[in-house]
Amino acid sequence: MLTATAISFLAILAVELPDKTLIATLVLSTRYRPLPVFIGVTAAFLIQCVVAVAAGRLLDLLPHRAVTVVVAVLFGIGAYILLRGKAEEPDESVEVHRTTSSSRMALASFGVLFAAEWGDASQLATAALTARLNAPVGVFIGSFVALVGVAGLAILLGRQLTKRVPLHLIQRAAGFLFAAFAVIAAIEAIRG
Repeated sequence: MLTATAISFLAILAVELPDKTLIATLVLSTRYRPLPVFIGVTAAFLIQCVVAVAAGRLLDLLPHRAVTVVVAVLFGIGAYILLRGKAEEPDESVEVHRTTSSSRMALASFGVLFAAEWGDASQLATAALTARLNAPVGVFIGSFVALVGVAGLAILLGRQLTKRVPLHLIQRAAGFLFAAFAVIAAIEAIRG
């Protein structure tokens, strides 16, 4: 389980650092107080990870060759999403809303991240890793901690992060990593 946790953490961290998750959390943290944003995005990630792991477990019910084909396709889709996309920049004109209630801030943060993560590369990767590694608890923990860690970084470091980290380079590296995972899974499916 520890290996699955580490693999999942590193894979999801690589995918999420240059992704809309970081940017959305960063923008939310410029609009609202940090704690409600963190609570809202953490709740969204919790649900997203549960759904992704459940999908991965369903994939695991298929024959091994079918699972490796699906895993290859999921990683291929993830690579495509990462390699075709552009790293987004935070909106400098965002108005700060400090008078909104904490529950509304958390709810808004939850809604933004919950919607943004559906079909995202990290959700696809979590499902694929669950099916591939057959360690759903480890994959869940690794994925969830990586997502929450990226959100925490975005909140703590704010705009400084986007000035220092070349997001497009990280996004490209993650895309190539996913492409490599897709090729490895495809080769395994062919070999049977």
